[in-house]
Amino acid sequence: MSVTRRTAANELLDSALKNFYGAAEEMGLPEKLMTLLSHSERRLEVSVPVEMDDGSVQVFKGFRIQHSTALGPAKGGIRFHPDVDADGCEALSMLMTWKCSLAGVPYGGGKGGISCDPLTLSKKEKERLARTYAARIAPIVGTWQDVPAPDVGTGEQEMVWFTDTLAKLRGQIEPGIFTGKPPLYWGSQGRTEATGRGVATCGLELLKALGVKPEDVRVAIQGFGNVGSYTAKTLVEAGAKIVAISDVTGTYYSPKGIDIDKAFAQIQSHPKRMLECFAEDGCEKLGLEDVLLVDCDMLFPCALEGVLNNENANKVKAKYIVEGANGPITPDADKILADKGVIIVPDFLANSGGVIGSYFEWVQNLQGFFWAEEEHNSRLMHVMKGNFKRVWDYAQTKNVDMRRAAFMAAIQRVADVEDLRGIFL
Repeated sequence: MSVTRRTAANELLDSALKNFYGAAEEMGLPEKLMTLLSHSERRLEVSVPVEMDDGSVQVFKGFRIQHSTALGPAKGGIRFHPDVDADGCEALSMLMTWKCSLAGVPYGGGKGGISCDPLTLSKKEKERLARTYAARIAPIVGTWQDVPAPDVGTGEQEMVWFTDTLAKLRGQIEPGIFTGKPPLYWGSQGRTEATGRGVATCGLELLKALGVKPEDVRVAIQGFGNVGSYTAKTLVEAGAKIVAISDVTGTYYSPKGIDIDKAFAQIQSHPKRMLECFAEDGCEKLGLEDVLLVDCDMLFPCALEGVLNNENANKVKAKYIVEGANGPITPDADKILADKGVIIVPDFLANSGGVIGSYFEWVQNLQGFFWAEEEHNSRLMHVMKGNFKRVWDYAQTKNVDMRRAAFMAAIQRVADVEDLRGIFL
């Protein structure tokens, strides 16, 4: 079956479709289900007019894509980034479908965002942007309809603005409509760290399966935002050495190991949460891409999609890669890395801690009863370890790589439900 149903498919969407078709064909999935699951249920594009601080008006493009609601409400983040477009959101919403399925949570897949550069916006401009966007997507989001969360360029504050906007429009608070909120405002203790902790846990479980001790491993982490920073903290707590970290200001490298507490303090104190000017004895500043290519044992790409491609994959020195970001490795790079013998833990397994944490927050919002952080973390680690073992064992049994094993397991659950429901509306 052809994987190009558009004449100008974005590379990430191409990648998502190739991975889907490859796994579905190997599974022997009926063609009617392949056709159904290769299309999104809904693609919404909205204009987002914002009055800027200087009195001018700018109109931004916003999107919300719902790939599947077979297993439950659509679930997926909202990102504020210049590269946001409809096809990219569709690809990420498809990946969210598989991620939620594999994680065992009762959600489908969704994704959205606004094409903008949040670093150029004042707080008031960002608030007006967030609130207008929330109002424009209001007809298709809801506690049992579509439950968005933070993503690149958004966080707790934006989730509060989204939730408050819809509360005012609808005349009642619906705390379960958005997740990733602060504990002060219907959020969940432990949710902020959930994705990073989950990514690190998958890395540690991989080492355990291979019989490698964490203290014998040198780690490089691309991206030091919410995911990357908590991945680093969790790995250091387990004994691993972090030799390289990065953000948009560059790569910071030290073969002796980086003091992650200092790096964390740096982003906490920086007005834009960046590593800019971060330095310590023995720490060398390198270029943006260098973090992917430094001498290390384990690489965690925790920033954006497509960073490992056919131009740089053959230069990667890491033996293990754990995908903290969504789609950081292109299909071409996947093959190059496989030929080099690199073991890859796929994104929708590795970074599912965020959606599992979101599920926990949603459950608590529905109950109006909140757990202690220890209970949240204990439940999260239990689920992440179980999911890793399921995919690892499946891969060993079927003699396929972990990405293919994860896709097969995830697709099968959604396909079974779609087949059970039948095609209607």
